[in-house]
Amino acid sequence: MSLFDWFADRRKGQYVGNVKQEPEEGDGLWSKCPECGLVVYLKDLRLNASVCAGCGYHHRIDSSERIALIADSESFQPLNEHLAPIDPLGFKDRRAYADRLRESQAATGLNDGVVTGLCLVDGIGMGLAVMDFRFMGGSMGSVVGEKITRLVEECTKRKLPLLIVCASGGARMQEGMLSLMQMAKISGALERHREAELLYLPLLTHPTTGGVTASFAMLGDLILAEPKALIGFAGRRVIEQTLREKLPDNFQTAEYLQDHGFVDTIVPRTQFRSTLASLLRLHGSKSLELTNA
Repeated sequence: MSLFDWFADRRKGQYVGNVKQEPEEGDGLWSKCPECGLVVYLKDLRLNASVCAGCGYHHRIDSSERIALIADSESFQPLNEHLAPIDPLGFKDRRAYADRLRESQAATGLNDGVVTGLCLVDGIGMGLAVMDFRFMGGSMGSVVGEKITRLVEECTKRKLPLLIVCASGGARMQEGMLSLMQMAKISGALERHREAELLYLPLLTHPTTGGVTASFAMLGDLILAEPKALIGFAGRRVIEQTLREKLPDNFQTAEYLQDHGFVDTIVPRTQFRSTLASLLRLHGSKSLELTNA
């Protein structure tokens, strides 16, 4: 088949079984890998969990895609969807914080930067929080902290394991001290979860930085990460200026942190669900039916 014929076939209706599937709106869109330059059909990329088939580069995905990759089909039960942020400080820099919130909510369809709920993974019940980097860089404000804390407490009450998928630029400066308080609040809830001898797993994705790294992202029983994820507290430039020395090129990558004992294991996204199910069973989690929260 010639390259021209292959492109033409991609644009024509395709058959699934004996039923012809007409091209959907936007069919024929392509994605170029920023790592290796491979151009792939967007649908094929998504079928591979948005991981480049050429080099393994992990494209950023949103919270709904992440939940679909982790949870059993139609098992996710969202919690505290109604919680929405306010502007307690009347904060304004180049633009008002209230305007930034409205724009992020309109662009993402979310009230704030995290989705929380209960789900099944291969029949095993657990709590799941997924930070969404599209919402103000996944920054942690009062609502993000409150939703994660409530989820941790719900998991403690129900004796469920917990997974938090981290993707954040850190604490949300527009809420000042109120955002920093969330670090201690979530950490306290996680300590009570640990005292109940329940499993907590953070998954560090690209990027995980700032106050999130300084709190719940590093408090897991096992700390998991995606390949080549940027993980750190302060930025490279700040650290280099403070230490007055050049840092390694791979500094603050998941691989570097694993070599130095800060990350337990790196799990490719295409293998994450099966790995997670194995870890849950290894730590004594059993299959169950979730009742409505």
